[in-house]
Amino acid sequence: MTRTEIHHLHREEFDGPVEVVVHGHWGRPVIVFPSEAGSAHDFERHGLLEAVRPLVDAGEIKLFCVSSYDDRSWSASWMSTEDRAHAHRRYEDWIVWRVVPFLVEHCGGRADIATFGTSMGAFHAVLFAFRHAHLFGRALAFSGNYDPWSWRGWGDLGPEAFSTNPTRFLPSIAEGHLHYLRSQLYLTLVVGSGSWEDTTGANNSTRQLGHLLGVAGLPHEMHVWGQEWPHDWPSWQAQAQVYFPQLR
Repeated sequence: MTRTEIHHLHREEFDGPVEVVVHGHWGRPVIVFPSEAGSAHDFERHGLLEAVRPLVDAGEIKLFCVSSYDDRSWSASWMSTEDRAHAHRRYEDWIVWRVVPFLVEHCGGRADIATFGTSMGAFHAVLFAFRHAHLFGRALAFSGNYDPWSWRGWGDLGPEAFSTNPTRFLPSIAEGHLHYLRSQLYLTLVVGSGSWEDTTGANNSTRQLGHLLGVAGLPHEMHVWGQEWPHDWPSWQAQAQVYFPQLR
């Protein structure tokens, strides 16, 4: 039986503590970002925990499922893209300064942290790995759109919007920092070709990011599944069974 714990970590932007759901007793720690505006319970609620249960029960991975902040950042369409990016930084600070220390202590000092997410959670998994490669050396991302400027964006685009858009900042990274990222990161991008993978932009964006990673010489793999695999939970359950073993 998978060990599950619910913890509450303070986040100033909320009226109270925020849930972090931990599945497992040992193994590589994985921060799980939910899909757009999702909760820390979605990983279990939508069958992904069941898909990877053998790895969790065997103590090969330990999952730290976090709540989203999308309704106050990227999904807040009344805010300009630059303001959404500023809001995202508050979420980023919570992950880095609250969740990571809690995680490391909970894992007895183990800190080889991977990130994972589906849909908008995939964007978070990749962005956090790029921006904090010293903390997150491994990212696994399903059906992501990695260009937040395309998410009903508007307004002047400033430095925050640029620095939170992997499809924009990746081509401009200086060679010295690229050399560092090559030594730290490994990204796995997965996307289907079925319903909603086109309308969400996930299929094209995944291919674009895969191309940019190749040009930059960053270690990665990209897997494009067929038209029978839509942008939906059954696809991500099947993909989790295939790619989560890489995180051991």
